[in-house]
Amino acid sequence: MGHDHHHDHHHHSPSNIKTAFFLNFGFTIIELIGGVLTNSMAIISDAIHDLGDSLSLGTSWFLQNKSEQKSNQTFTFGYRRFSLLGALINSLVLVAGSLFILSEAVPRLLNPEPAHAGGMLLLSLLGMAVNGAAVLKMKSGASMNEKVVSWHLLEDVLGWVAVFVVSVVMMFWDAAILDPLLSVLITLYILMNVLKNLKKTLFLFLDAVPEEMDTEQIEQSIRSISGVEDTHHTHIWSLDGEQHVLSTHVVLNEDISKADMMQVKASIKEALGAYPLEHITIETECTTDDCSLTTVHH
Repeated sequence: MGHDHHHDHHHHSPSNIKTAFFLNFGFTIIELIGGVLTNSMAIISDAIHDLGDSLSLGTSWFLQNKSEQKSNQTFTFGYRRFSLLGALINSLVLVAGSLFILSEAVPRLLNPEPAHAGGMLLLSLLGMAVNGAAVLKMKSGASMNEKVVSWHLLEDVLGWVAVFVVSVVMMFWDAAILDPLLSVLITLYILMNVLKNLKKTLFLFLDAVPEEMDTEQIEQSIRSISGVEDTHHTHIWSLDGEQHVLSTHVVLNEDISKADMMQVKASIKEALGAYPLEHITIETECTTDDCSLTTVHH
């Protein structure tokens, strides 16, 4: 995973989210009206979900833009973390929306109301087209935030496919219970994925080691470099789920020359080049040094 590849993604992502936001918001309004007119719980629940999406897409767009800003005295790592905040807000909005939908749809299971199947069919075709276009637009996203957003949009497409199938069935059979049943299934499915993403986002906020990074393996590859006696205090965390930061202490042979020390550092950086690391800090010390001074904060 080269660095250029990652940075390239960032240049066009806010415009992807912007397009997805306008598509989604415009469609949510059509959908709310359509859901009420067709008396379809599945469509109303999808509209509430879409409204949540629109809000979070709006915040994502704003925060993704913010996350592009250069670092300064206050935010020395830049604003990458802001896109994580977008993913967090996003997930929380969806959890709240999903719980609300369940509270509305479950009573309907007990006494179903008839819905207008023809109207549902038309809305589902429109829904598949609009959300499908937004998914294609978001496909190139790489940050955690964009992944969360494209997940929502893909779920919306699947939701509309299900509404389409149900509306076709309801045109031929009197099966009003299918509508609230579908509403509950869509919501539970969304809730499951959102909670998974929420856990991942919270882990990143708490500075957990990113999933694809193996601290043990990284330390071993540093130790295998000639001139390195040992390594410790290796810390890895992530800025936005995509770009990571690493700092480590490397113990060198006490009679190492300055030139060799520079060579060792270069070799370590080369070994770490395989990982998506935005910042690498290598603290060197000799075997006879007392490391306690440099690690008071532990």
